[in-house]
Amino acid sequence: MSAILSSAKSRAALRTAARFSGESLLVLVTAAVVLRLLGYMWPVVWPLVVALFLTTLTWPPTRFLRRRGWPPALASATVTVLFLLVVVGIVALIAVPVASQSGELADGVTAGVERLRAWAAGPPLNIGDDQISGALDTAVARVQDSMGSMVTAVATGVGSVFNGVVTAFLALFLMFFFLKDGPRFLPWLTRQLPGRFASDAAVVAARGWDTLGAFVRSQAFVGLLDAVFIGIGLWVLDVPLVLPLAVLTFVSAFVPIVGALFAGLVAVLIALVSNGPTDALIVLAIIVVVQQLEGNVFQPMIQSRGLGLHAAVVLLAVTLGGSLAGIVGSLLAVPVAALIAVVWNYLREQLGEEGPEREPAPERDGTPVAP
Repeated sequence: MSAILSSAKSRAALRTAARFSGESLLVLVTAAVVLRLLGYMWPVVWPLVVALFLTTLTWPPTRFLRRRGWPPALASATVTVLFLLVVVGIVALIAVPVASQSGELADGVTAGVERLRAWAAGPPLNIGDDQISGALDTAVARVQDSMGSMVTAVATGVGSVFNGVVTAFLALFLMFFFLKDGPRFLPWLTRQLPGRFASDAAVVAARGWDTLGAFVRSQAFVGLLDAVFIGIGLWVLDVPLVLPLAVLTFVSAFVPIVGALFAGLVAVLIALVSNGPTDALIVLAIIVVVQQLEGNVFQPMIQSRGLGLHAAVVLLAVTLGGSLAGIVGSLLAVPVAALIAVVWNYLREQLGEEGPEREPAPERDGTPVAP
């Protein structure tokens, strides 16, 4: 009898495992199809994502104006213009001081190259001028041989810049419409979906919007910390262009990996040509320490608190996103993980035996979600 019961339990367990495996496989196939479709539609999806990020930054002042009686279109247009002016001001804050000191920087670069050449000519390297000239001739020959691939790379870079400009303009226009019509989306979504799914989708969308805003605010705070610490280090060392470099550090914090490398390279280069190799090495050490603290301490802690994710989950999400989709994957990994956690937590609440009461759908003037 026990053998029969054991056999029945085994068959039941196998059927349960098979059913669970089949359902899991179906979910994975569906996810793969969705990701493939997103890949096909990426030229449209990417401006939409950028517009959502920008909207999280510009919605608070828009909401303030709308609550003061401003028409939605006027409030959205005003905030959009102010946002453009801020962006132009940031660019000017970086470009104008650099242009005014371009002569000094050029002289510093020339002097730095001469110092490097003199150092290479002395011990322990003892590299003579003829060896340097030969190396330059070899480099020129290699450049000439690879001219075709370089032209292709330049053309690809120009195409990427053009695509970036198009994406920026599309994102800006989408941001304006999201600011103007965003609060209408949740009521519209509630009317379009059937039954209980309507209120479920509205609640999840509202929570997702709050989570996205928390991500952008936490990223801005991390960038501010980077800019302050690195700026203080540059100011102590009397490196020129401290304010533009600090602003560049803050802006580049929104672009993972490449942004930090670019801002750090610019700071080290300016320190090298203006203060010499010793201060450049000190600046490099400061940047490395700050970036390590940001990537391993500040960012996981701040984002884990704001997004409800453990710091280890943030690190793993960034690593996985970068390995799957490069820079864009690193940028989107944390908000995607946070949105998945939002959906999972809501499902767990609703499926629990003693889950919380259903939240009412947001009002018409509630949080905007892009249509």
